[in-house]
Amino acid sequence: MTVRLPPFQALLDEHRVEVLRFLTALAGPQDAEDCFQETFLAALRAYPKLRDASNLRGWLLTIAHRKAMDHHRSRVKRPEPVGEIPEGAGDHVPEAEPALWDAVRALPPRQRTAIVARYVGDLSYREVASIAGGSEEAARRNAADGLATLREAWGR
Repeated sequence: MTVRLPPFQALLDEHRVEVLRFLTALAGPQDAEDCFQETFLAALRAYPKLRDASNLRGWLLTIAHRKAMDHHRSRVKRPEPVGEIPEGAGDHVPEAEPALWDAVRALPPRQRTAIVARYVGDLSYREVASIAGGSEEAARRNAADGLATLREAWGR
């Protein structure tokens, strides 16, 4: 069965802003671009073998989610540098207080993914479930639990 795929550059052009925004919220402004590059390299390698082109956006966001989770796992294994934070380090944080995004990144992985995918990516709970793995109900629960944690931390 032959799948009709758009040229990879067209796919990149159509979804790059959304994927970068998604990764900025998941991995942080410092590491989003590295995760972005890893996402599209993995997608480029897998693209010729792709058998279902019905949801390319979801496919890319699933890869991005996995790259962000790989990034978080690798951070645990490496030492954190100390010193001054460079000026403008938080300039790429999406439209809110950097401390809020720090709180989002501190959430457990499934809650963090649900919050970012639902409220930054404006994805449905079905799409969130597809990206994070699990059911639509689990995606709703993870988003609700993440919001509750954030509200408690922010006193709102």
